Amino acid sequence: MRGKLLISLGFLLFFSLLYPFEGFTSEAAQEVIEKGSSLPWWAWPLLLFIVTFILGIIAVLGGVGGGVLFVPIVGGFFPFNLDFVRGAGLLVALSGALAAGPGLLRRALADLRLTIPLALIASSSAIIGAMIGLSLPKNVVNILLGLTILGIVVIMFTAKKSEYPQVSKADSLSQALKIYGIYYEPATGKEVEWKVHRTPMALALFVIIGVMAGMFGLGAGWANVPVLNLLMGVPLKVAVSTSKFLLSITDTTAAWIYLNSGAIVPMIVVPSIIGIMLGSIIGVKILAVAKPKIIRWVVLLLLTFSGLRALLKGLGIWT
Repeated sequence: MRGKLLISLGFLLFFSLLYPFEGFTSEAAQEVIEKGSSLPWWAWPLLLFIVTFILGIIAVLGGVGGGVLFVPIVGGFFPFNLDFVRGAGLLVALSGALAAGPGLLRRALADLRLTIPLALIASSSAIIGAMIGLSLPKNVVNILLGLTILGIVVIMFTAKKSEYPQVSKADSLSQALKIYGIYYEPATGKEVEWKVHRTPMALALFVIIGVMAGMFGLGAGWANVPVLNLLMGVPLKVAVSTSKFLLSITDTTAAWIYLNSGAIVPMIVVPSIIGIMLGSIIGVKILAVAKPKIIRWVVLLLLTFSGLRALLKGLGIWT
């Protein structure tokens, strides 16, 4: 089964290189590469595949979504128009979410009643965020992206996780929406019941999360999990799983805006998704022997460097 998957991914990569890319013969698609390059056009998809393959490994080992690493690093170090990078970033995050979502629902780890109100808020906000991001000047987007990435670094560095948060009483809104559940915990052999509180505050935060996800194409797992786990009191496994399933809805709506605006380019999207997927497969195998603390520091350093580059690039200090 895995051999067939690898063959299919290899075929997609080969096809993306052979497929005639209209962008190099028309003025509109020349904007894909802002600075130009002495390299032949097919070198960029290959380089992108190599970089995203490495990012896929690091993302698994560091416990972060591929989209969080993809946008700042590819946007900062590849000569691609940032609009196309953000559009590809949404599809990178979306591909992983779509692959994991059905299995998480079947195992009762992702909760549909919890997802629906959050998805309604976040996906609507993501549409607005995508429209804002496509209309803003590139230097402004880079400045905001840099500040956001540095904010993510602070959140990752300081945020704590709670395996089984204690919620003494569910709030009235969550009771009205019937947001509660139960799942089986193999580690203890017991069923875990959970309920949530502070739902109005969480819904308000998901407006902001949705706007940021659509504007920057980062995916929003970095923000979803702390809000679900620490604010609402959702058990960590359910929070992570629901966040993953939530991305399959939020990123889809934002991706349509980028697609409708012509900001989805196969030359960037196909190698990126294949590289992230293959890297993730390797990352899962390495995870058993890797030291998570070291990888976490690597992720934090990468994000810090990329965030500073985006910020300085937007300010015109580092071009």
